[in-house]
Amino acid sequence: MAELLRRRFGVCQDFSHLAVSWLRSAGLAARYVSGYLETKPPRGRPKLLGADASHAWASVLVPQARRVDVDPTNDQFLDDRYLVLAHGRDYDDVPPLKGVILSDASHSTMRVRGDVTRV
Repeated sequence: MAELLRRRFGVCQDFSHLAVSWLRSAGLAARYVSGYLETKPPRGRPKLLGADASHAWASVLVPQARRVDVDPTNDQFLDDRYLVLAHGRDYDDVPPLKGVILSDASHSTMRVRGDVTRV
């Protein structure tokens, strides 16, 4: 987090960790959330399949005992474009991909494409 503050830029995981830390330091119960955000193409352009990526944001329990989800990366409250996959204390609790691959291969490459589509 010190590097994020020093460099003044990062990715959604960085901004979410910072928001969760700040909220917790203020005495609020906050959690890290992992999921997807439906992207919208520029006006007049088609939506690219597989272009959506995993995303992260913060969720805080406000004193009225209600959860409020905030996206510090995009400076907004959540709406119906967000899809929650998991929540936890931090990224290590809820990475989008986690596991072990056992293989005889000498080299492997993982590629992931995501797409959020309304049904």
